[in-house]
Amino acid sequence: MALALLTELAIASSARPALPQTQDLKGEVLDEQNAPIRDAICTLSGRLLPPEGLSTSTDPKGKFEITGLMPGAYALSCAAEGFQPLAKSDLEVTGEPVPLLQMVLSREAVLRQSVEVREKASSVAQEQVASPTVLTDPQIKALPMVEMKFKAALPVVPGVIRSPTGEINIKGVAESRSLLLIDSADTVDPVTGNFYISLPLEAIQSMDVYKTTFRAEYGGFAGGLTSIQTRAPASQRHFEFQAITPNPRIKDGGHIVGIADYNPQVYVTAPLWKDRLNLAEAFEYDVDKIPVRGLAWPNNEIHTHGWNSFTSVQYIFSPRHLFTTNVNIFPLYQQYLNVNSLVPQIASADLGQQGLSVALTDRYLSNSGGVLTTLFQTLWFYSYSHAQGPENMLITPTGWSGNFFNAFTRHGNQQELLESYQLPQKRWHGKHALTVGGGFVYRGYYGSSVSHPVQLLRQDGTLAELINFVGAGSLAASNIEPALFAQDHWELGEGLALDAGLRYSGQSLGQWVSIAPRVGLSYSPGKSGRTILRGGVGVFNTRVPLLAGDFTSNQTRVSTQFGPAEQPLGPPLPFPNEYEILNEENQPVLTTSQHLESTPINTTWSVEVDRELRPHMTLRFSFLDSRTRSEFIVGPTLRPDGSAALVLSNIGASRYEEFESTFHYRPNTNTEFNCSYVYSHARGDLNTVGQVYVPFQQPVIRPNAFADLPSDIPNRLVTWGRFSTHLWGINAGPLLDWHSGFPFSFIDVRQDYVGQPNSHRFPRFFSLDLKLSREFRSRRLPFLKNHALNGALTVLNLTNNSNPRDVYNDVTSPYFLHFVGFQHYFFQTALDVLY
Repeated sequence: MALALLTELAIASSARPALPQTQDLKGEVLDEQNAPIRDAICTLSGRLLPPEGLSTSTDPKGKFEITGLMPGAYALSCAAEGFQPLAKSDLEVTGEPVPLLQMVLSREAVLRQSVEVREKASSVAQEQVASPTVLTDPQIKALPMVEMKFKAALPVVPGVIRSPTGEINIKGVAESRSLLLIDSADTVDPVTGNFYISLPLEAIQSMDVYKTTFRAEYGGFAGGLTSIQTRAPASQRHFEFQAITPNPRIKDGGHIVGIADYNPQVYVTAPLWKDRLNLAEAFEYDVDKIPVRGLAWPNNEIHTHGWNSFTSVQYIFSPRHLFTTNVNIFPLYQQYLNVNSLVPQIASADLGQQGLSVALTDRYLSNSGGVLTTLFQTLWFYSYSHAQGPENMLITPTGWSGNFFNAFTRHGNQQELLESYQLPQKRWHGKHALTVGGGFVYRGYYGSSVSHPVQLLRQDGTLAELINFVGAGSLAASNIEPALFAQDHWELGEGLALDAGLRYSGQSLGQWVSIAPRVGLSYSPGKSGRTILRGGVGVFNTRVPLLAGDFTSNQTRVSTQFGPAEQPLGPPLPFPNEYEILNEENQPVLTTSQHLESTPINTTWSVEVDRELRPHMTLRFSFLDSRTRSEFIVGPTLRPDGSAALVLSNIGASRYEEFESTFHYRPNTNTEFNCSYVYSHARGDLNTVGQVYVPFQQPVIRPNAFADLPSDIPNRLVTWGRFSTHLWGINAGPLLDWHSGFPFSFIDVRQDYVGQPNSHRFPRFFSLDLKLSREFRSRRLPFLKNHALNGALTVLNLTNNSNPRDVYNDVTSPYFLHFVGFQHYFFQTALDVLY
């Protein structure tokens, strides 16, 4: 492939034949009275596009745009709630500009779902069996969010939870056990697996969120899969400027005391070499001062400062051959990141990162109709954390003081090579779309983790326990992950389809041979298309965390316990770091090897029913069961001979069950209402490697326990919509979130559990957020006269519900069971230059 690329590039550079340039597809979606249909979802598919295609939604005027298309044949489908979907399977893009495309939808009853759009029964067989929830760029921007980041939009998806610390949980597990793809490239922190690598919103074309997928091409996760497709560079100049005004910090009395946040974004695309080379650049600057309730201003803020640049360059070898380079740069510094009502700024830690990723994608369409895709990505990611000073850390029944105990550096890198071939469509007892492929991922890092003493104090100030740390704390680990897969999408007949696949993967840190079969089925009975049944089961081999690969190189904890008069209760007790792996007879065996010979395995199955109740009203019911075994957990062990150890073992497990019901109502083109209720239960081992070491190491590592997970929320109701207020052209986007309180545990002065862990809960959470926006044109600013502007006001926690974030959970605290960190409403403003 590399030789073929060089040969074609040499020929192209010397001969320089005239090539048709890429084109932009612009269109509008109308009803039969030529009224615009807002929020219709249009999906473009073609052999040179990603398997899921490119999706976009229409704006308030019913218009949509998809940029940077190579000449060739495409299929376009547009659908909206209460309308017959319309598909154009013979759309031809040539070297000439594409005329404005009109898609006129008739008001006939067909099936839809709440967030994503389904095709009617005759085309159900062409879809993936487990379809994702699709969030397009306009939908994301219309949501009332604390910060304009793609992660902030994920919790509107039923079954996706955002914890009080900002971490995303899908299927009950932390984001480090999920997967993020940007243009099909694995783009997570190579050390922790977290979604620390950001992307400007202006670069996003669409975002597909899978709670589960039965396609064998995806692997390496136990939670969910988030796949982002970026906007392709266009052959015409285009410029956008979003959030051009900062938000002031306003205190009591209406006084402005500085800037609360400033998040401008710029997007520009243009041709660099006519008919050959196109460029797109998205840039985002990020300054935030996030208030944390429960502490006095100005010592109650998390300070964030960073920027993000995403550059995409597209080279056209020929109408059948496209080469794309993406460069993402994402430095970020977060000061006082873990501050809360019980942790003042002086006792908190800072977290910084610097990163660069370069992804190269080559997609070639053969004369026979097969598509060969080659992807190579290299990623460098440097992260570090430090405290506010060198003082010992003090843990008391009323909170933390002193300075945070740990500092780390992690120089991570990842190289990924993927090759896939989508065969021409075959016919044998139906239609087959077969894809085969494979590749490998290398992940590695080196760094250090150094800690200073931690003192556990009683309420009267006497010392209960002292934890010292011994050793250099020099860390390094790496993992090689080969993979092969075969996947077939089989259309058996009208409204019936089967997905079947097999995936092999191996890990040098874990098992070299892991086999993951997957199968799914979709069926729409009858010809009306009013009901769709879906279901499937799959095995997923998840990644071994790099932090487990060098566990024994961590500093040794040495504990000394003291009586009420601060007299030592015994000699210092070291807890050396050890591996304990279950053998074939399921017996624990100590090992000194960093090759853990174990890989966490997840098994997930789901069933789903979508039903159209009436032309503007749909209902969904689904059930999902997810179970993971062989998770790596960490915990202290006391042996009969009086010795102790901090043991990492592969005996961890978790399970997640979810029942979802979603109602969608859209009486007209300007009004939409979505309501989802999710009943779920998440249980598992609490001391996973991610819980103990990410994002910061825990000062006290308790014995492991199997209990409700921190993400367990049995009941959740999330409602959102969009409508026109008919008042000065203002559009409103409300978001209501009600759910059970997060679980917490009772602890004693030594931070050990008192009673069953996570058996108590915060009060129920309720928040009503609202975003008001209006499009207008400026008459007083000459340089903006030819541009449309959009002003927006976002009010968060409109009802001013308390929603406490923290609790005094030490049974010896005089404030025991007092909830603190109450939230208050606040607002944000934004001004965008649309075009």
